[in-house]
Amino acid sequence: MLAKTIFGIGAGFALGCDAFAVGMALGTCNPDKKGRIRVWFSFGLFQFIMPILGWFIGKSVYEVVKNYDHWLACGLMAIIATNMLIESLKTECDAGEVCRKDQTKGLALLGLSIATSIDALGVGFGMGISKMEPFFISVIIGIMASLMTYTGLKLGKKMSCRFGKRVETVGAIILYIIAWRLFYI
Repeated sequence: MLAKTIFGIGAGFALGCDAFAVGMALGTCNPDKKGRIRVWFSFGLFQFIMPILGWFIGKSVYEVVKNYDHWLACGLMAIIATNMLIESLKTECDAGEVCRKDQTKGLALLGLSIATSIDALGVGFGMGISKMEPFFISVIIGIMASLMTYTGLKLGKKMSCRFGKRVETVGAIILYIIAWRLFYI
């Protein structure tokens, strides 16, 4: 049990780094409380589900998908980053609010959730080959990702309050860097 816990914490931290970075980038957009809850819950849920899904998929299907999964994740992240960059360069609305699309809803959130958890699919596949039980470890991974996302959201919001709207541009650049990294996995 201790070995599973240590493995889960280590894997959760490693897999949660993308969730933290994306959470920080989204935090710069200053989402409302419901938006922040949607993000950390969705990222944690996907990080929980993907290892279990990877465990069930099996080697034959994973071998087909593994050659282009990083391209899918990269594309999703680049699209979201481009949208965030465009929104960060827009002017203020008449009511004084920033004109930006909410990245914490719908397809944007789904795309980010998939892109940040695609590596967890591979971890689950590895657990399947090793004959490890996925549920307990996946719970730890999901909790770690949720906590890291929450922390990233808070940090991004603080930076945005302190440095203004340009931090959102930096957030978009961070997403581009993650997309670039995903392309070369």
